[in-house]
Amino acid sequence: MFKYILKRILMMIPTFIGITLVSFFIINAAPGGPVEQRLKEIRFGNSGGGESSSTSTSNSNYGVSEEVIAALKKQYGFDKPVHIRYFIWLKNIVTLDFGESFSYEEPVIDVIISKLPVSMQFGIISLILTYLVSIPLGIRMAVKEGTAFDFMASGSLFVLYSIPAVMLGVLLLIFFAGGSFLDWFPLGDLYSDQYHDLSFFEKVKDRIHHFVLPLVCYMIGGFTVLSLLMKNSLLGELKKDYVRTARAKGLDEKKVTYKHALRNALIPVVTGIGGFIGVFFAGSLIIEQIFNLDGVGLLGFKATLDRDYNVIMALLFITSCVTLLGRLISDIIYVIVDPRMDFN
Repeated sequence: MFKYILKRILMMIPTFIGITLVSFFIINAAPGGPVEQRLKEIRFGNSGGGESSSTSTSNSNYGVSEEVIAALKKQYGFDKPVHIRYFIWLKNIVTLDFGESFSYEEPVIDVIISKLPVSMQFGIISLILTYLVSIPLGIRMAVKEGTAFDFMASGSLFVLYSIPAVMLGVLLLIFFAGGSFLDWFPLGDLYSDQYHDLSFFEKVKDRIHHFVLPLVCYMIGGFTVLSLLMKNSLLGELKKDYVRTARAKGLDEKKVTYKHALRNALIPVVTGIGGFIGVFFAGSLIIEQIFNLDGVGLLGFKATLDRDYNVIMALLFITSCVTLLGRLISDIIYVIVDPRMDFN
C-alpha cells in the first residue's frame, strides 16, 4: 500500500503541472488583463469620466506613452514572455508565494486565507451531515423497499434534486426569512451585528441560526445523490448469491443485511468521499451570492471578472491539490472498506 501511495503522489506532479500549465496559458491569453484595465482607468481619468478621446496618442488608443505602458507591464510582471512567467510562478508556489492580488493590492495568500474559513465551515459541516443522514436514510429505504416510506422518501429526494440551487435558495429566503411568510431565519451573513457582544453559547446559537438556510442549499445536491446511491447499492447486494446463501443457512435477516450486505454496499458510497471533498472546499458562487457569504466561490468569480490572474491561479492550485488528494483518499478508503482490494 505504501508503494502505491508513493506512486500516486509522484503521478500527481505531472498531472498538476499539466493542469496549471494549460490554465496559465489560457488565462494569460484572455483579453482585458490587469495592464489593459489599468490603462483604461488612466484614460478615463484623463478624459473626464470616460469620454472618448480623439487625440489619444500612440499605442492601443489608451492615450498614454510607451514608457507608461512598459512601466505597468513591469509592475504587474507582464514584461517577460508567458512561459518564463509560468516557471517563475511554479518556483514561487513552493513557498506558497502567489504574488500580490491586483484587485485587493495585498498578498494573494492573505486574501484567500481571509475567505477560506467561510467555505470550509460550510464544506466540512455539509460533508459530515450529508454522510450522517444519507447513509442511514438510504439503508432504511432499501430495507423498506416498496413500502409507503420508500415511495415518499424517494419521491421527495427526486423533487429536491430537481430544484436548482439558486431557486432553492430564493425559495428558502422567501418562505423562511425576511418576513414575507415566516421570519424564522436571517436573510444572510454569518452572524448578527451584535455578535461580538454575545456570550459564548449565544454566539453558538447565533451562528447556527445563520447557518441553517445556506447549509441546506450546500447539502441538498450531494445529500439526494448519496441517499439514492446507498439505497441502490444495498439493494444490489441483497440480490446477490452470497446473501441468498446466508439466508438459506438460517441467519437472521438483520444480520444478513447489516453484517454481510451492508459492508459491501458501503464501498461505492464511502469511496466517493474524495470527490465530495474537492467540491465542498471549492465553495459555491450561487449560494454565497444569495446568502451574502464572502467565501472562496465569490472570490473566484470576482477574480475572473477583474482578471486578477494571481488569485485565479492560486485558487486553481488549491482546488487541484485538494481534488488530487481526494482521489488518493478515495483509494485508501477503498482498501480499508474492502480488504480484498490490493493496489500493490
